[in-house]
Formats: sequence, structure tokens, C-alpha cells
Amino acid sequence: MTIDALDAKLIETFAREPRLGVLECSRRLGVARGTVQARLDRLAARGVITGYGPDVSPSALGYDVTAFVTLEIRQVSGHDPVADRLAAIPEVLEVHTITGSGDMLCRVVARSNADLQRVIDRIVDVQGVLRTSSVIALDTPVPYRVLPLVAEASRFGAR
Repeated sequence: MTIDALDAKLIETFAREPRLGVLECSRRLGVARGTVQARLDRLAARGVITGYGPDVSPSALGYDVTAFVTLEIRQVSGHDPVADRLAAIPEVLEVHTITGSGDMLCRVVARSNADLQRVIDRIVDVQGVLRTSSVIALDTPVPYRVLPLVAEASRFGAR
């Protein structure tokens, strides 16, 4: 799916100020309110915009340790049953199926290194998980971001 420069400006505006109203956004961008709403609806319907909720900092909730845990799983019944069980662990923030030496990669958080052991023990207890390997993130110099990708996609779509 391609997006144009106006789509990119809308996404950037709402990403930077998620509580901004549609009317104010239309004023800032110099387009009709109906245009903004129609574009937002279309971007959401096409799966480009996937949410409007607040971004939450795990560390502000007391989860100061972030780790990436690679899982080797028993693939008899596939990845989905394991992923469903991992989703029941609150500290598991993301699960990806991957290529390479492991089968799944999880981003997890914990309150401390000792608490990380508890989280990993819960992961190992998941039926279908054979073994894990983990690395602890020391810092996040480039946090999760999509705005540079949005800008690039709008340039590509304008060609």
C-alpha cells in the first residue's frame, strides 16, 4: 500500500500529538476536517494505523530490565499454541517467529535481574518450550519508531 505526503503528515502529526483533535489537525495542515477524518478512516481500514492508545513506558511501571529471549520449541503442533501460552505472561511484550538458530524471539521486561530469572522460568515452563537463550538490553539508543519509515514510504509512493 502506498501513502502520499498528506497521509504522512497526518500520521506524523497524530504520532507526535495523539490527543490532538481532528479539527485542530485540519487547521494545522490546511485541509478540510472531512479530508482528515476520511484519510484517517482509510489508513485505519487498510491497516496502516493500528491504534490510537497511549504509549506506556515499562520502566515507569517499575520494569527496569528489558531482555530478548530466544526460544527453541517443540514444533509438533506449530508456533501458535506456544505463542498463546506466552501471551498469558504479562512480562512478555512481544513474540516473533524467526529464522536462524531459534524458533521464536520474545521481548520481555522484569523488575530486576533476579525478577528476570522468574520471568524466564515462567517461559521455560510453557508447554512446547525446549530451551531458551537470553540477552539483557543495557540501553535503547534508538527506541521503537516508525516515523522515518512513514516519511520514506510517502516518498516512495510519490514516485
